Amino acid sequence: MTLAELNKGERAIIEDLVTDSVPLKLIEMGCLPGNLIELVQLAPFNDPMYLNVNGAHLAIRRETAYKIYIKKLAL
Repeated sequence: MTLAELNKGERAIIEDLVTDSVPLKLIEMGCLPGNLIELVQLAPFNDPMYLNVNGAHLAIRRETAYKIYIKKLAL
């Protein structure tokens, strides 16, 4: 499952990511395997996605979210 498939309010653990396609800035801000990620808000037309990654808030494009693999946590 990829981050792009997460619904608003859901949380997940990052399992893997395509490091060649994910901007280095996202990795520096905590988008690393094992970290908790939550989808906080979606912009109109569902792009970009507003996320909480281990307490850091950031927005990413859905195109990038398809390159981050996650394991969804139960609510």
